[in-house]
Amino acid sequence: MSEVFSGRASDDLRRRGPSQAGDPLQNFYQYLCDRQLLAADAALRFNIAEARRNGKPLQKLWQLSETSAQEFADEVANFFALPRSSLADLMAAPSLADKFSQRFLREACVFPCQGRGGRALLVVADPTETAAVRAAEIVLGGAVDIAVASFEDVATALANRLEDKISPEAAAALQRADDDVERLRDLASGAPVVRAVNDLLERAVELRATDIHIEPFETHLVIRMRVDGLLRNLPVPAGVPPQAVISRVKILAGLNIAERRLPQDGAARQQISGVDLDIRVATVPTQHGESAVLRLLVKNRGLLDIGKLGMASTDEAKISRMLKLPHGMVIITGPTGSGKTTTLAMMLSILNDTSRKILTIEDPVEYEIEGINQSQIKPAIGLTFATALRAFLRHDPDVIMVGEVRDAETAHVAVHAALTGHLVLTTLHTETAAAAIPRLLDLGVEGFLLASTLRGVIAQRLVRILCDRCKRPRNLDREDFAADPRYTALGFRVGETIHEPKGCDRCGGTGYRGRNGVFEIIETNEEIRGLIGKKTNSQEIERAALSDGLTTMLDDAVAKCRAGITSTAEALRVIALR
Repeated sequence: MSEVFSGRASDDLRRRGPSQAGDPLQNFYQYLCDRQLLAADAALRFNIAEARRNGKPLQKLWQLSETSAQEFADEVANFFALPRSSLADLMAAPSLADKFSQRFLREACVFPCQGRGGRALLVVADPTETAAVRAAEIVLGGAVDIAVASFEDVATALANRLEDKISPEAAAALQRADDDVERLRDLASGAPVVRAVNDLLERAVELRATDIHIEPFETHLVIRMRVDGLLRNLPVPAGVPPQAVISRVKILAGLNIAERRLPQDGAARQQISGVDLDIRVATVPTQHGESAVLRLLVKNRGLLDIGKLGMASTDEAKISRMLKLPHGMVIITGPTGSGKTTTLAMMLSILNDTSRKILTIEDPVEYEIEGINQSQIKPAIGLTFATALRAFLRHDPDVIMVGEVRDAETAHVAVHAALTGHLVLTTLHTETAAAAIPRLLDLGVEGFLLASTLRGVIAQRLVRILCDRCKRPRNLDREDFAADPRYTALGFRVGETIHEPKGCDRCGGTGYRGRNGVFEIIETNEEIRGLIGKKTNSQEIERAALSDGLTTMLDDAVAKCRAGITSTAEALRVIALR
């Protein structure tokens, strides 16, 4: 463990480092600006008073900075003159976390442990949060030493070393629960169950999960979270009956807990670890009780710029050309969870200025964008994509975004909106970019109208990014090509270097952390317009696009393999050879 200073931590924090005069957060913000670690636009977006109101101001600074989590922690430790701890230090030190509530540790982003000589050590990501230090001194009964670690490392250590605990008495009481609805409501509102569900949501935020799956079986409950596109099992809180967990989720979403025979849908908004979450809940009856899926949407998240989506420079240029057009239709295709909404949000953020009126109809609204009029469909009262789109045309918009073309009516209205002088952005479920054209024709869109309005189609998938801390390079040899002929099909050569996953504490042993897009973008030209008709097939469209310089998703994925961004196994998992 890194050497730490002694004495009362809260007093030392007030005395040490260049921030001794004035506001430490303000001084550190200025320090980042002086060292050019904050871009000019990011520096302007950071408001200290607003960041304090929303919580975790230093974490907000890190998200705006142009540094990695580790580099940012190095700067924090240097500025505040505090020792630096690594993830290995946190995992090796004897934990004192059982003396604190899990919520306090996660919200404060601190990890208490024993340092050298058996002294209490509080590892913090944000040294300006002196209230957490004072609270730790009260709990531990004396002065604590302070060290700095990155936000990611503290969250990883907490996720690996905290255990869900419910008292034996509470567990026994919950196990005796019967099927009485009022009794079940009381159980679901009780502290153990409320704590268990809240801890589950906090864990999901830490792991950057997009979905939580709660599945009851005959003798046990299974909880899984989708992280980076793949499901992983999580420990189940001990002594909590499955019905109580499901009932708590239904109460949060405003659902009828007495109705267990029919599927239900609902929504909730919770603030978890300083993050505003929109939670979409869907339940369905199964053989052993109700199964629930919670879709987690982080509100007010910063929009990605085009450079962070993983597009090649040629594809970025195609997107820029499409968005400069005054009217027409641009379609994004791909399966559920392939990042279509994020790409749409990026495109809207580029178009969003005071000279344009932009209207969207979505299901649900995942990105809230200042300056854009956003609506959500409500089929129960007749507000569908098609009805909203018709209403939009009476509001003089320049740009219209339709969350998804699901039926013939929406397809017709969208095409006519593009034909009458609007730029229409939408999504469609097809395997490839070329397949979008036959799909729209199948929905009844006239070929001559589609040829006149379609400006481009973007197909995309998401591949997991190799963990930059543990990925390992390997040179391909002849045995690799003999064992797996797909290396030849992908265009690799003997001796070429690829990277493979290994697994470490930071990535949870998976070898991957985060996801990146792979794309293929077709710009409609005269040849492609001439192919649009009753006998159009996707193979002809794709051949014409390839002759015009199309980079397929597979080509894009192989380029990312060569760049060490992802692995060949991951590329082939997501994108099949054609």
